[in-house]
Amino acid sequence: MKSQTQNKDGQILIAYFSKTGNTRKVAEYISRVTGGDLFEIKTVKSYPQEYRPTTEVARKENNENARPELAVNLNTIASYKIIFLGYPNWWGTMPMAFFTFLESHDLTGKTIIPFCTNEGSGMGHSIADIQRLCPGVAVKEGLALRGGNSGGSLNEVSAWLLRIGITSSTGT
Repeated sequence: MKSQTQNKDGQILIAYFSKTGNTRKVAEYISRVTGGDLFEIKTVKSYPQEYRPTTEVARKENNENARPELAVNLNTIASYKIIFLGYPNWWGTMPMAFFTFLESHDLTGKTIIPFCTNEGSGMGHSIADIQRLCPGVAVKEGLALRGGNSGGSLNEVSAWLLRIGITSSTGT
């Protein structure tokens, strides 16, 4: 599926973090629609497999304003003009690994388009956090999807992409 906003000259990046696979499904769909490059944000130290212990680690990182070390970092972000950021909402914002990622790059002049999966908390204060961490960027309307339904919400993702001006030439 090609898009009217194709990833000409590598201009679109979809950077995402996904613990359960829900956010990954949405990121992969956006990549198919836009032709954007995918980059999965992973930490050196893995999160626990079980839900409750993961939430406790995430809460501790959030409370300590931690910056987890990333397993891989993007060498250059200069050629990208549009950056989709996909993440689960953990404790009202992005996982702290996203703070590490955003602070590792100069995003001045770029357009950031956030999307998140959640279990009822929406975008939380992640938009304000992105704006604080990335002065000089334009932040477009974000999309919050219920986590367990993210794979089944591709029509909602398509409508959102159309609403923000990222439209598919096939109409999806």
